[in-house]
Amino acid sequence: MLKLTAANLRNLPAETLAVPVCEEAPIHPRGPVASLVRRALGYEEFTGKSGNELHLYDPPRCHVRRVIVLGIGPKDKVDAEALRSFAGKAVKTAIEWRLESLCLEAPSPQKLGLDIRALLKALMEGACLANHIYDRFKSDPKKKPLQTIYFRTSPGAAEAFSTLPETVQTVCEAACLAREWVSDPSNEKTPALLAAAVKKRAESAGLRVEVQEEETLKKNKMGALLAVAAGSENPPAMVLLDYAPKNPEKTVALVGKGITFDTGGYNLKPSNSLDGMKADMAGAAAVAGTLLAAARLKPKIRVVGALPMVENMVSGAATRPGDIISAYTGKTVEIGNTDAEGRLVLADAMAYVIDRYRPDMVLDMATLTGACLVALGEKIAGVFSRDDRLAEIVIAAGDETHERCWRLPLPDDYKELLESKFADIRNIGSSRWGGAIAAALFLSEFVGETPWVHIDIAGPAYTKKGGDYCGPGGTGFGVRLLWEVLDRLRS
Repeated sequence: MLKLTAANLRNLPAETLAVPVCEEAPIHPRGPVASLVRRALGYEEFTGKSGNELHLYDPPRCHVRRVIVLGIGPKDKVDAEALRSFAGKAVKTAIEWRLESLCLEAPSPQKLGLDIRALLKALMEGACLANHIYDRFKSDPKKKPLQTIYFRTSPGAAEAFSTLPETVQTVCEAACLAREWVSDPSNEKTPALLAAAVKKRAESAGLRVEVQEEETLKKNKMGALLAVAAGSENPPAMVLLDYAPKNPEKTVALVGKGITFDTGGYNLKPSNSLDGMKADMAGAAAVAGTLLAAARLKPKIRVVGALPMVENMVSGAATRPGDIISAYTGKTVEIGNTDAEGRLVLADAMAYVIDRYRPDMVLDMATLTGACLVALGEKIAGVFSRDDRLAEIVIAAGDETHERCWRLPLPDDYKELLESKFADIRNIGSSRWGGAIAAALFLSEFVGETPWVHIDIAGPAYTKKGGDYCGPGGTGFGVRLLWEVLDRLRS
């Protein structure tokens, strides 16, 4: 649980205090904390450089047993992400020490030149995200999350932002749930199992839930989605989530790719590419997490989520290269590559959502292309849209949350790459180059005139190493980003 406190150090509600320190420049007001910093800087091995860590025990004038002093680098380089990292490192240290609680000292916003709300929010996000431990399949878990994390600030700030901890915790817990769904092995999250898990959570949150199973998908003529599912013994499903407040300002549809395992089909992936394909449903996990957060935080925007869930497997029934299928819109698609399956699933889901709900805008999120990973690396998502305002909102939201996004082009002349001699369109470009652009252009053919943004999260959805506030596995990337987008759309 996250809590703000204005208690002095003689009455601190935790026995352990974590303090950020900059190189050479003070970032805390005069008083006991400043004295602790001067004491820490008195040791030659601690300079405040990013990565420095020093532990003090039973300091005078303080009712704390331990102080974790962490360097965060030069003051002019400190931003919200540096504070998230500080909080994450402090929480991880406290978890290693098997503590039950921790208090983080908020630096002076005036000395750092940061907005106080943004400063506190960053600390809370880093702490809450770092406090997540994925140990579902460990027979003897060694670590436990902290029960309470306090943030010490001024009395005025504690009162002014009293509701901030609940908001941050709600969104970050949704991101952590998305992490868990992504990290779960594919044998534990077939389309039916994942749909049931999402349905259970969504109904408990008060969302309207509809699960469309294979017969309904056939009745609705979701031919592109069903073509991807054809090779698997596990039938597909599409989960529809609906947060519908009274008199909403607008309707936003979120669509997340939910390939619960991707072999590549007959265009079989090489062995080293199969590793991690359990994460090919990270877009669906992020959309589900965002809807769960909306159900609790209750924006005045209607938010619809569509999660098409499919396994892309190989069998005698699987779709073949050269096959021609008919999508939900009636557009025919020549299958040039069975590993270009995510765009088929998204095309049907987006067209269906637009047809049924008439949203003001659609945002899709997907681990769609290795080409985007090659272009932008493992930490930045690609953004494609013809709507400049909507694209700018997504980019700005990524800057705010550090779920970074970079806009890539949608040039009309690249459409010729998708031309088919036998069908309306081909599901893969005729050139090996510009694969992320070709995929986005394919999707653009199924949204009509509805404002739309495609977010390719192939890079940042999964990490093998982890970071300061995220362990190895699913990152939950997209939940905080999408929530920030919704927050900006309603303002």
